[in-house]
Amino acid sequence: MSMNGARGARERLVVIGGDAAGMSAASQARRLKGPDELEIVAFERGHFTSYSACGIPYWVSGDVPERDRLIARAPEEHRARDIDLRLRTEVTELDLDRGRVRARDVDSGAESWTSYDKLVIATGAQPIRPDLPGMDAPGVHGVQTLDDGQALLDTLARTRGRRAVVVGAGYIGVEMAEAMIKRGYEVTVVNRGREPMATLDPDMGRLVHEAMEGLGITMVNDAEVTALLTGDDGRVRAVATEDAEHPADVVVLGIGVRPETALARAAGLPLGEHGGLLTDRSMRVRGQENVWAGGDCVEVLDLVSGQQRHIPLGTHANKHGQVIGANVGGGYATFPGVVGTAVSKVCDLEIARTGLREKDAHRVGLRFETVTVESTSRAGYYPNASPMTVKMLAEVRTGRLLGVQIVGREGAGKRVDIAAVALTAGMTVDQMTALDLGYAPPFSPVWDPVLVAARKAAGRIRGTG
Repeated sequence: MSMNGARGARERLVVIGGDAAGMSAASQARRLKGPDELEIVAFERGHFTSYSACGIPYWVSGDVPERDRLIARAPEEHRARDIDLRLRTEVTELDLDRGRVRARDVDSGAESWTSYDKLVIATGAQPIRPDLPGMDAPGVHGVQTLDDGQALLDTLARTRGRRAVVVGAGYIGVEMAEAMIKRGYEVTVVNRGREPMATLDPDMGRLVHEAMEGLGITMVNDAEVTALLTGDDGRVRAVATEDAEHPADVVVLGIGVRPETALARAAGLPLGEHGGLLTDRSMRVRGQENVWAGGDCVEVLDLVSGQQRHIPLGTHANKHGQVIGANVGGGYATFPGVVGTAVSKVCDLEIARTGLREKDAHRVGLRFETVTVESTSRAGYYPNASPMTVKMLAEVRTGRLLGVQIVGREGAGKRVDIAAVALTAGMTVDQMTALDLGYAPPFSPVWDPVLVAARKAAGRIRGTG
């Protein structure tokens, strides 16, 4: 039951979460409907809104000199647009039957109910913290929010020792390893996988492994953390695996994240196999008329495999928010899905991927060929041409592109965008060889490395015809 009657004709939109998806939705809805038509109330349990979580490692490293550069829109800017933004306020319960949410003031503990006509759930993701001894000890940090980043910097300012252990070697792990190297720490990365960057196939992950060791980072692969050991003062002092102890003055968790959907689960909303909310293409929660969800708390359609995936990236979150805001504000928009594109770097090594890995293709029953080529970022005779490795997967018989992974130096990472567009368009590797890409010696060889891989894949497909 809506409480709209008590407020006259004006509807109320309630947004849970004040970062990319939530505030993009609120801002877009406000563009379409003025305060006389739509009241907007947004709850954010932290101190900050509309910030770049992806930039936190570069703030910690010192590449970004100050925190506020990561904030796209401050709370005052949202409030100036008639969005009732309530910081340090955590929503603790959804009452879908009566159309209301219960919120608690984090500082005072005071609780109150707020009714809604339309609800947006943008609760984000939370760092995975295994249930192990010492995981909550001082000196152990996740890095999901600006508050987390500030807490880590505060710890670094107080810590005399210079030994850092990063647990996990995905995007967050390798970026934080670089950040700690730049701050002068001795860095060990403990990784449960065979190679770092599980979003790559192991043969490409090996290239990342070698580059990280070349930077002076100690890589410990195939290692399961069993406990975080603490000293007499209660602070973390080491990370223990089954057969070793790795001394640590600070520990950074880079194990990944999971959707923050405890509220949604308690309210009986539909969740997928990865724990994320399930929505339709308009980002409306399945089975709900007036509830939308977006950002790191939802699962999205993988256009290559046809399956639902959890891919927590700011690019998707902002697009989700735009779609939700348009629909809440009386317009129409849809989010078609993703191909799984991501780039990262560790010092000067660029790492990129899009589409399916070998194990992804096997899991969905696709038959495929793989090719790997080594090329250069520029014409070989042009100064500073650097090596680049491109791996490509193509479907047997059809030749449809299935995935691309790239590891190299300057100029390697963003080349993955060529493949992302080709995947979205459903192109074959043979069609890709005819792409009219920009060429000049400072930018690429005559045959771009991605197209060299496509040529080789097309030949392989013809050979298996």
